Amino acid sequence: MTVPERELAEQLNLRLRHVVLMLRRATADQPVTSQQLSVLGSLEHGPRRMTELAAEHGVRLPTMTAQINRLERDGLVERGRDGSDARVVTARLTPAGRDVLTDGRERRIGYLAERFADLTGEERAAVAAALPALDKLFSAG
Repeated sequence: MTVPERELAEQLNLRLRHVVLMLRRATADQPVTSQQLSVLGSLEHGPRRMTELAAEHGVRLPTMTAQINRLERDGLVERGRDGSDARVVTARLTPAGRDVLTDGRERRIGYLAERFADLTGEERAAVAAALPALDKLFSAG
């Protein structure tokens, strides 16, 4: 049975909302918000330009600047300059920021693993089978 694209989009949108809210609840006692944790994750592999971060997170540069200001104030990121263009501002994780990211990620993964334990083997297999399609969906431009 083929589900019409619009109906499938509505159903996936609803499930994504539930997942986001569930993960927010799982990490509600963290020292950073879910959005800030996401920004820390974007810095995991090295410094990034502020403009790149804003584009990746779908926000305007002033919004990203405010996020980085808070993270910098809390000692989780440091600002720097791009080696090829000193006018370009970058942000990078501090060791404390990496610790917060690791802890937040572990809490989320642990929480999800507990939820997956409540599923049958067949249900877990169905989720696993959907992952390649989700990868394709989320990587599409």
